[in-house]
Amino acid sequence: MQWEHLTAADFADAVRQVGGVCVIAMGVIEKHGEHMPLGTDFLNGHKIACMAAEQEPAIVFPPFYFGQIYEARCFPGTLTIKPTLLLELVQSVFDEIARNGLKKIIIYNAHGGNNYLLPFLAQCTLWEEKAYSLYLPSDDLTPERAAQWQALRETDYGGHACEVEASITLANYPELVKMERVPETPARPLGRMKDLPRTYTGIRWYSDYPNHYAGDARTASAEKGRVWRQLIVDTLAEYIAAVKADQVVPSLNREFFERVRQVGQE
Repeated sequence: MQWEHLTAADFADAVRQVGGVCVIAMGVIEKHGEHMPLGTDFLNGHKIACMAAEQEPAIVFPPFYFGQIYEARCFPGTLTIKPTLLLELVQSVFDEIARNGLKKIIIYNAHGGNNYLLPFLAQCTLWEEKAYSLYLPSDDLTPERAAQWQALRETDYGGHACEVEASITLANYPELVKMERVPETPARPLGRMKDLPRTYTGIRWYSDYPNHYAGDARTASAEKGRVWRQLIVDTLAEYIAAVKADQVVPSLNREFFERVRQVGQE
């Protein structure tokens, strides 16, 4: 169920029908090579979340495109907001989701640049007691699905606007992908920080991919995209079912904060 499609009168009943589970797909607005739309991440993420929620009922939050994407600020069309405001915004959205009766929130990460932000947000739920439990699934596929995934690949590297991402976008929004603009030269990492010891810096991604393209999209196709999309959808639907049945995380949250309240009382 899509949150924005429900009437106010139907919303409370929908919350009961889905067992209080909400999925929010978190993408961003950023450059995706020369051939893909700025909204690739949030468009694909929301589509996949909606398809998974059709298989295992959940309420899907409206398309959300605020996340960590500071490494793309040098490209036209990128949308970023102040880091402290971003944290407040996302946490306030979670609070509002819970206020509306959805006490289990699944974050579906649709953007690699959120890989450090989202676990931090999960840890922040231990700062003060919340009315919700937050779930952040890994993107691991079962061995069988992983084998299906790899069998379709014609390239052995990628990560951004590449064969896989372009294929999934072709399956979802073929009218938005401009295959005639795919560069003839694949984008491999430049390794401009290779002389440093193993290091993480904010400029790391840009150092390897200054054109915000990683991989080779020339072999992308909607046919492959539909298969890859379904593997992701099936995995997410199974995760929604597991969260719906889960009683452990809410119980542990209550136990943890009860112990927090007892500190210094003895």
